[in-house]
Amino acid sequence: MGFVDSQVLIALALSLIGGLSTSIGALFVVINQAPNLKMLGLLQGFAAGLMLSISFLDLAHNAINSIGFLKGNLWFFAGVIFFAIVANFIPEPTVAPISDVKSKKKNGDEGGKDIMKKHRRQVLFSGIITAVGISLHNFPEGMAVFLGSMKGLRVGLNLALAIALHNIPEGVAVALPVYFATQSKWQAFKLATLSGFAEPLGVIIVAYLFPSSLSPEILEGLLGSVGGVMAFLTLHEMLPLAFDYAGQKQAVKAVFFGMAFMSAR
Repeated sequence: MGFVDSQVLIALALSLIGGLSTSIGALFVVINQAPNLKMLGLLQGFAAGLMLSISFLDLAHNAINSIGFLKGNLWFFAGVIFFAIVANFIPEPTVAPISDVKSKKKNGDEGGKDIMKKHRRQVLFSGIITAVGISLHNFPEGMAVFLGSMKGLRVGLNLALAIALHNIPEGVAVALPVYFATQSKWQAFKLATLSGFAEPLGVIIVAYLFPSSLSPEILEGLLGSVGGVMAFLTLHEMLPLAFDYAGQKQAVKAVFFGMAFMSAR
């Protein structure tokens, strides 16, 4: 049991890094109300490269090697379909609030704030839905970190790093609308931090519900599924965001830079 416990602790620590990076995103908003969106887009692109590299070159690749091409692929696509269904039921507001704020930034800050006053309830609601959506996303991410670190610290660490990078802009996405709507830095910070804590929660739940006697074949298959989940998350959310904020050419460079960074480690 000691072995599993130490692994649970490692996974918890790693997922806390991921979870707390939502707070870092929120801090950007609190300190500087207009985050540099281009930088945000490049970060998303870089994180997308990390995630794609992990999902295709690491998790899916290992699953196919361990349990065969067909089974590996079945598990991978089971993950994709599972997350596609989940994403379908969760409204995807991550892009809207920021681009909303971005367009309003262009008409000058004051004009933006007046418009914001009219839309306060709506904007606050979008922030809260974003927080709920991100919590639901962070939950499987926590599970992924746990399963990854069961496999080895390096996989867990790389996963945590990619997810942490991905969570910083998510923190911004939650905190921006909430801050605009409530004008309260504390509310914005609190909500973003709470949405990040779904990640360690995912670790705890998987750690104590998962039989430790899980057969290696199923573990490899599950990791293949996690690869599918991550590939979907990346292509469905992170890349479109990166394209929006950093422009296609720059974002694609950032993606490959992320992949290269991942391979070099």
